[in-house]
Amino acid sequence: MGSRYFRRTVLCMALGLGLASMAAPQAHAGNNDGTVVGHTEAGAVVTINNAQTGFSRTVTADAKGNYRIPFLPVGDYVLSVAKDGKELVAPANVTVTLGNATTVNLGGNAQNLDAVNVTGTAIITAVDVTSTESAVNISREELRRLPVDQTLASVAQLAPGVVKGASSFGGLSFGGSSVAENAIYVNGLNVTDFYNRNGYSEAPFNFYQEFQVKTGGYSVEFGRTTGGVINAVARSGTNEFHSGVELTMEPGAWHSEAKDRYDSNGDRYLTASKDRDSLMKTNVWASGPIVKDKLFFFAMYEARGESPRNTNDEGTALTSNRANPGFWGTTIDWRINDSNLLSLMAFSDKDKNTGTVYNYDYDTDTIGAKTNEIYTDTGGKNWSLTYTNYFTDNLSMKVLYGENRRESFTRSLADIECNHVAAENAVAKPGVPLGCTTSTSVSKRNDLRKEGRADFEWKLGDHLLRFGYDHEDDDSDYARRYPGPGAIYYNVYAATPGSSIPNPNGGGVIPAGYNGYVRARRYEISGNFDTTNDAFYLEDNWQVTPNLLLNAGIRRDGFDNMDSAGHSYIKMDNMWAPRFGFSWDMKGDGTTKIYGNLGRYYLPVANVINIKQAGGLLDERTYYAFGGWQTLTDANGNQYAMPVLGPQLGGVDTSQGNGTVGDLRSEVNKNMDQVYQDELILGFQQMINDKWSWGVNGTYRKLHNAIDDMEISATGKCGPDGYIGWVMGNPGKKNTVWGDTNCDGTPDGWVTVDTSKEGWAMYDADGNYLGQRGWVKPKRTYTALEFQIDRAWDDKWAFNASYVLSWNRGNAEGPVNSDTDFDDTGRTENFDNPWVNFGGDGYLPNDRRHQIKMRGTYAITPNWQVGGDLNIASGGPITGFGVGNPYDDTNYHSYYICVANCDSPRSEDRVYQSSPRGKYGRMPWTYNLGASLTYLRPLGDKGQLRVKFAVYNLFNEQQTIAVDQDLQTTISNSTSSTFKQPLRFQQPRFAQLTVSVDF
Repeated sequence: MGSRYFRRTVLCMALGLGLASMAAPQAHAGNNDGTVVGHTEAGAVVTINNAQTGFSRTVTADAKGNYRIPFLPVGDYVLSVAKDGKELVAPANVTVTLGNATTVNLGGNAQNLDAVNVTGTAIITAVDVTSTESAVNISREELRRLPVDQTLASVAQLAPGVVKGASSFGGLSFGGSSVAENAIYVNGLNVTDFYNRNGYSEAPFNFYQEFQVKTGGYSVEFGRTTGGVINAVARSGTNEFHSGVELTMEPGAWHSEAKDRYDSNGDRYLTASKDRDSLMKTNVWASGPIVKDKLFFFAMYEARGESPRNTNDEGTALTSNRANPGFWGTTIDWRINDSNLLSLMAFSDKDKNTGTVYNYDYDTDTIGAKTNEIYTDTGGKNWSLTYTNYFTDNLSMKVLYGENRRESFTRSLADIECNHVAAENAVAKPGVPLGCTTSTSVSKRNDLRKEGRADFEWKLGDHLLRFGYDHEDDDSDYARRYPGPGAIYYNVYAATPGSSIPNPNGGGVIPAGYNGYVRARRYEISGNFDTTNDAFYLEDNWQVTPNLLLNAGIRRDGFDNMDSAGHSYIKMDNMWAPRFGFSWDMKGDGTTKIYGNLGRYYLPVANVINIKQAGGLLDERTYYAFGGWQTLTDANGNQYAMPVLGPQLGGVDTSQGNGTVGDLRSEVNKNMDQVYQDELILGFQQMINDKWSWGVNGTYRKLHNAIDDMEISATGKCGPDGYIGWVMGNPGKKNTVWGDTNCDGTPDGWVTVDTSKEGWAMYDADGNYLGQRGWVKPKRTYTALEFQIDRAWDDKWAFNASYVLSWNRGNAEGPVNSDTDFDDTGRTENFDNPWVNFGGDGYLPNDRRHQIKMRGTYAITPNWQVGGDLNIASGGPITGFGVGNPYDDTNYHSYYICVANCDSPRSEDRVYQSSPRGKYGRMPWTYNLGASLTYLRPLGDKGQLRVKFAVYNLFNEQQTIAVDQDLQTTISNSTSSTFKQPLRFQQPRFAQLTVSVDF
C-alpha cells in the first residue's frame, strides 16, 4: 500500500471522526459505552475490531451508505470496510469514548482534508456535529497529566458552569441548581444518594477509565435530575496482562496551616491553625485475560491510611481520627460471542473511622485527658451486571441490573451519659467545654438501591429509534436520636428580657433577670422507608438532510414514596418530559455547527421526606430561660458545662412531629404537582484549525414548583377554625388535603386550599381574625453565556479555557437552603408560612456571576511535563436575614429587619424595613491555582514509571466562601455582632506526590 493512499484514507476518516456523517442519524450512546457511525458505499461491509479483546462486530451499510455500530465498550478499535471482497480503504485506528458517537466516513464524499490533522494513528477532531448536549469528556490519561485531586467532584469542577457549594454540607451546583439535584452513574449504575440527594458512592480514583460531565441537554435516557450528570466508566482487562502499583502521599507537613479567625474584639471564634491532615494511599491493580479473546478481568485494591486531627471552634477539644479503609473494585467482561457481551462491575467504598476526643489547651498546644470516642461507618458494596445483545445490524439491546448500598452509622462512647450542648457566639462561654460529647446524634441508616433497566436502539433508514425502561427500588432502614439522658440536645441563645423566642405554642418571652434562653430538643425517629421510581422513554433521531439533524424524545417518570408501613405517601406518575434538539453542519464539512436543545427534567422526592414526615417523627422542643452555666464532672474526671434551666417558657412544641404517623391524608397534597425544570440551550462551535476549536452557547433554565412543608392554619371555607397543620405540598398552588368540610372541627372530607391566596390565618394584637394570606410561588431562573476554547493534546501540549457569565435569580434555591445551612432536602424553612419567603426574590446562593477556568499540560521533554489548573470565580451574594416581619408575629428567618419599637409585644407596632437577597454585597472572588510537575521514564518494552508532584491552591488563598448571614437573631432593633463574620474558607494549600509503576 502506498503512503499516499494511506494518508488519504486516514484523512477521510479523521474528517468524519466526531463530525456528522453524510446521512447518518444522530448518534447517542448508552450510560457506559460509545458508538461508531458513518457513511461509506451502499452495501459495503464495515468491521470494527478490538485486537486487545478479540471483539469484532460487522454491519452492512444501507442503501444510502449509512452504518451504525452502537453499545461499544470504551476503548481503541480498528475499523475496516470492504465490498465484494475488496478492501475499499485502509484500516485505521478509532477511539470510542464514553457517551459519545465517533463518526467515521469511509471513503466517498469526504471533503476539505486540510481541516484535520493526523499524527501517526491519532485521529483528532474538535467539533461533533452529531451532538446536541452540553458535555465534557475527560480521560484517565488526561487527568494523570493535570493537577486534579483524586475525587469525582474535582473532575466535575473542570466543566464550565459547575461550582462547589459554599454550605457546610458541600456538594456541587450545576448551572444554578442546588447541590441536591444531580445524578451520578458508574458503568450505568445510579450511585446517587437517594436519602437526601447530596452525595454519592465513589470508587477509588484509579478504578475509573473515563468521565463524562453532562451540564445540560442530556437525552431522555437520563432523568431524575434538574442539575447535572457525572457519568463514569470503569477500567477493564484485555488480552495482555498488565499490572501496576501507585503510591499517593500527602504528609501533614505538606499541608499549610488554616488560619484562626478573630472577631472585631480580637477574640478567636474559629480555631483552625492546629488542625492537621495527612494521607497515604497504596493502590495495586492487575488486568488480563482469563480466557483469551473471551473472558477478561480488571482488579484493584487500595489501602488508605488517614490520620487527620481537628479542634473545635473554641480550641478546647481536639479530635484525632484514624481511618484505614480497604477499598476494592473489579470488572469482569465476557465476550460470549460477537453478538453477546456480559459485564460485571463491582466496588466497595466502605469506610470506618474512629475519632478520639481529648481536652485541649490551644495556648500551650497541650492535649489533655481523653473524653470520648466517636465511631463512623460509611459506604458499602456496589455492583452491576450488564448484558448487551446485537440482534441484527440495525437492532441492539442492553440490559442492566445492579445494587447500590450506602451505610451511615454514627455513635460514641459518651452517647449514654452525655448530652450535646451548643451556644451561639453571642453567649458568654464558660472556661470548660460545653457538654461532655461532641456527637450531635446517634444515627444509623442503611440505604439499598435495586436498579434494573433495558435500553434499545433500532435504525430505520434515516431514523434512529431509541427506547427503554428503567426501575429503581430505593429502601432506607433508618434510626436516629440525640445522645445523652433523655436524648436531648441543648442550644443556648442570647436574648434580652422581654424579647420573644420562636415558640409557636406561645409564652415565649424572656423574663426579667435572664439574658438568654435554652431550647431543649428531643428528636427521635426510626423505621423502614421505601421509594420506587420508574420511567420509560422513546426518542427519534432523524437525519433530515445530510447537514441537518433533528431529534425528538419523550420520557415518562413515576415516583412513589412510601411511609414506614409501606403505604404510598407521595405518589406521582405520568410525568411527561419532552426533549427536542437539532444540529446543523453549516458548511457541510464538519468544521462548524449550530445546535440547540429544549427539554424538561423532573426531580424525585428524596427519602428523607418519607422518614421525617411519614415515619412517626418525634420532634419535641421545650424552651427555658437561660440561668447561666453549671460545671459538672464526667466519669473520667473531666469537667464540662451544662446550662442551668430557668423557668419554662411556653408549652412544649411538637408541631414538627409528635411521634405518630397520623392520618397522612391531612399531611400530603392529594394532587401533588411535580418539581420540574425547563431548559433551553443554543450554541455555536467551530474548528479554527487542525488542533484549535472554539465555541459559545447560551443556556436558560427555569425551575417550576416546589415540594415543601407548609403550616396551613386556615381554610377559605372555615376561616380560622379550619386549621389543618403541617402539609407536604406545593407552595403557591392549589393543595387538596383531608380536612374539615362542614366547619365542625372534625376532618371529614377533601378540602382544596389555593395557597396562592389563602391558608394562613392573620390576627391583630387583640386576637381579631383579619383574613388569610397565601404563599408566593417558588421561582428560580438561570441564564448563562458560555465561551470555550480548546487545543487538543498532540504529545506536546494541550489547553482548555472557559468563561461563564451567568445570573441565578429567584426566591427558591431548590430543595435545600445553602445560605441558612439547611440540608433536609425538601423540608426547608422557605415555605413554612407565607411570610418566611415574602420579599425573598433576588440572586440565589449559587449565583456566581463570573467563572473562569483554565487547564493545560506542556511536555518540556519526552520525560518531563508541567500542568496547570486555574479556577477563578466571583463570590456569592450576602443576605441579611432578619427575624419576624411587619405582617405577622412569626420568628422564622425573614427578609425584614426590625428597626424601631422592637420590644413591643404587638407585631403591628414594630417598625420593619426590607432586607432583600444580596443587599449586603458579595463574598470575595476566589482564585485556586493547581500546578504539577511529572517525570516519565520507560521501563522495558511496556512498563513506565510516572512521578507527579502536584500542589493545590499554590498561592495558599484562604478566601471566605461563606459568612454568617443572620443580621438579627432575635426581634430587636440591634443587629447581630457576628453578622457577615466569615465561617468557611478555601482549603489551604497542600502538596501531593504520586508515584506509579505500570507494567
